[in-house]
Parts: sequence; structure tokens; C-alpha cells
Amino acid sequence: MLTTWAVIPSCLPVVLRRCHVCAFGRFRASGKFRVNANHKLLDAWLLVLCESCGDTAKLTLFERKNVRTVRPELLDRLHDNDPGLVAELLADPLVHKRNRIALDWSGAWRLDTGDTPPPEAEVMEVSVRFAAPIPVRPVRLIAAGLGLPKAEVGRLLDEGRIVSMARMSGRLSSDFAFTWKRTA
Repeated sequence: MLTTWAVIPSCLPVVLRRCHVCAFGRFRASGKFRVNANHKLLDAWLLVLCESCGDTAKLTLFERKNVRTVRPELLDRLHDNDPGLVAELLADPLVHKRNRIALDWSGAWRLDTGDTPPPEAEVMEVSVRFAAPIPVRPVRLIAAGLGLPKAEVGRLLDEGRIVSMARMSGRLSSDFAFTWKRTA
């Protein structure tokens, strides 16, 4: 039987970056943007707040960009402080590289396995879909979805009762599938 699970963001991740005021390393997105115009050139930043001291830091989205090269709908979303745009930009690898940041997704996602309990079939095929590129350990996902301890899932992997083409060590942030054989 084929079952589909979904990894869905439940809130925005924490931005990992050192605060220049208090040296704390965690920031929350404020949901606000700052756009500055200098003649025909635009600068845009996403504002983030230090979790310790509340100081505001700016994550550069673009600098000295000609106003004609910025899509009008993007500019409107920046001016409207669109929450969807905040999530899109936090997931953008170019923003990470430009600002030297990383994201902490712990506690910012949930696993949707559907409302039905796992079937009693001998073999269950599960397809895991990611709504956003959230890095999660597959063993943790499988344990949460099947209601088993992580150690038990590790044992089932070693025994070959959970099989996947995806790498089960480390973290995954893209779709994968696995097969669970209830009996050896």
C-alpha cells in the first residue's frame, strides 16, 4: 500500500548569525522589509531581530540594483511586507551565501501522515514530500511517522526491514521514499 507523508513548515526558522551587540547567535525574522532608493538604484533588506537583546540586523536581498531590473510585483510584495515572501527569501541559498547565515529548523516543521493509522499490510510503501527545503534526519521522520523510537527504526534499517534508495544517514531536504516490511 502506498502512503504519502508531507513535511510542512509550521513557522519560520531561526536565523543563525552572530549579533554585533550581544554576540548571541539566533535571530527571528521580523516579517518586515526595508527598501531604500537612491536615484534609480534600489537596496532591499529583510529585517531580523536578535532573540537575546532585540537588536535589528539587516539581511541583504539586493544592493544598487537598477529600479527597472526589479520586477514590479516583487517591489509591491516588499513594500507590503508579504509574509510569504519572507519564507521564500529565507529558503533562498543566494540570500544565505550573501549574508553568511544558516537556518535552524528545529521546532519549525511538522510531519503530516494523514488521518489514517498505518495499515496492517505486510509491506507499506511511503513517499515523503517536502513542502520546503527543510533539512531533517530521515530516521527521525520515519520514527515520528510510524510511532516508533529512533533506535527501533535504526535496528529495522540494519535488518533490512526498512529499505530506501535515499541515504538514511545525515539530513535530507528533498523528497524520498522508503518501504517498510513488517516481518522479516
